[in-house]
Amino acid sequence: MARWIGGKCRPISLRTPYPWRPRTFRSNAALEAIATAAEEKVRTVALYNYPSFSGAISALFAHLYHSRLNLPCLILPSSSVEPLRVEDFCVEGEGLDTCYLLDFIGPKGFASKLSQQAMCEVIAFDHRKPALTQIDCCGDPRVTFNVNLAKSSSAAVYEYFSNKLVGAANLLNSEDQVRLEKVLKYIEDADLRRWSLPEIKAFTIGLSEWRSKLNCITNPYMYEQLLGISSSDLIAKGNLDISSRQIAANKFLDKTFKVRLGRGLYGECLGVRADGNSDLSDEIGKQLSLKSAKAGLRPIGAVICYNFRRKNLKMCLRSTDTATDTSEVAKAYGGGGCPSSSSFIIRMDEYNQWRS
Repeated sequence: MARWIGGKCRPISLRTPYPWRPRTFRSNAALEAIATAAEEKVRTVALYNYPSFSGAISALFAHLYHSRLNLPCLILPSSSVEPLRVEDFCVEGEGLDTCYLLDFIGPKGFASKLSQQAMCEVIAFDHRKPALTQIDCCGDPRVTFNVNLAKSSSAAVYEYFSNKLVGAANLLNSEDQVRLEKVLKYIEDADLRRWSLPEIKAFTIGLSEWRSKLNCITNPYMYEQLLGISSSDLIAKGNLDISSRQIAANKFLDKTFKVRLGRGLYGECLGVRADGNSDLSDEIGKQLSLKSAKAGLRPIGAVICYNFRRKNLKMCLRSTDTATDTSEVAKAYGGGGCPSSSSFIIRMDEYNQWRS
């Protein structure tokens, strides 16, 4: 097994200094990489939010910066499910110089505790509003929080490392720069929930298949793959997926029936059973919403799916009409959602009362 440390690919043995710990995301491989880095006096660490794409591409920029200057740096994914701990970086009393937190700042007090116990500077990047409540104003000058609600973490990290390289080298060559800066604009559009760029939905769908590739421990080619990523390729892949899903959803549209929402209290709409196809609820529901409106019913599509594992019925409501609030029905029956998309669990006897 090997890990990237600085500009070299170093071998790491499978012997673990933590044999009593179970195999979780905070894995033996990650802990071994930390121990090996400590032995080799690697004093810069970058932790990135996993499985966030913004976190992974931020890790790419940290990797490129340290590689350009031939500086050793240990880069590891960090998951909120089983995060790395401060004490993991205090191996045999060794400290650090710098620790980057990319696309997350950790729980309250994490950065200051890391700075104190690892005796290092901590530089964190995030763009999420909840991060503001996690900032620990400890007054430690070695801790810097870069939280900008108007800029995605990946864009901020890209600017940070690009500016540090001024006069030394370029973070990206001209061809990669044009391509990746366009990718960054799309990532920011999605991260900040703007959804304003053309084909942004297709982009995010195309990006979804990358989730399994964003762990640099299990995927040693992550940086190379991210460096070659293209927004046009992702959009094309996303559109292909949208098209195939829509074709699959259309097969249900000739099996509709009337649904008396709340036994008629909330009007009537068209519904369909889609057992085993709950992943198509959004596509089916939106098309049903249009068909329902044309039939003179409420512009709502009801997609009902039986969960064979939990042995219950779930009703998903969708609407393409901005004046319609589907969540009022869902909330009345213990569910929730937003005006255009909501869902709830419905008893079989109650569901039978809604069928028309």
